[in-house]
Amino acid sequence: MIGKDVVQDMENGFFLDVNTQVSMVCSQLAQDPKLQGGYNAMGFSQGAQFLRAVAQRCPSPPMRKLISVGGQHQGVYGLPRCPGESSHICDMIREALNHGAYSDLVQKHLVQAQYWHDPLNDDLYKKHSLFLADINQERVVNETYRKNLQQLEKFVMVKFLQDTVVDPVDTEWFGFLKPGQAKETETLQESVLYKE
Repeated sequence: MIGKDVVQDMENGFFLDVNTQVSMVCSQLAQDPKLQGGYNAMGFSQGAQFLRAVAQRCPSPPMRKLISVGGQHQGVYGLPRCPGESSHICDMIREALNHGAYSDLVQKHLVQAQYWHDPLNDDLYKKHSLFLADINQERVVNETYRKNLQQLEKFVMVKFLQDTVVDPVDTEWFGFLKPGQAKETETLQESVLYKE
């Protein structure tokens, strides 16, 4: 739990900087004597990508297995239940969100902005993303992150085939929109992240 009670935990899921949350969890795990030999983790939605950050940043105690259920590992660029490419209104709203999502104030205080990934303006995303661009090593390759993630015995990613909240849904399997446009997706194996 991130906070002193369930209410604070829920509020922190919306408003507490993700990097702070990950640090808190790392500290809690390190202090738990029952976990010193290792542990398995399962996260749902944003919790799945946050646990991946824990695996990458906090090797002690070691995470053995990670199960990601609907985690947005490449971020999101969509609106829940918005009719997607068939609606110009969705595109206009996304464009407005792009301008605010990368401001310092929004990045520091709105959790969902920390995994907003604009495929139309990759430079802006990489420069101002406080969380996702870092754990996805999109600014620099962090050998420690890579090594720690490779220490997992298993990394299972569950994708909801009819997800109406996460857009694009391929992010749940580490895929995303091809750079420079917002219609076609690519798989993890097609991405620069995977190839490099």
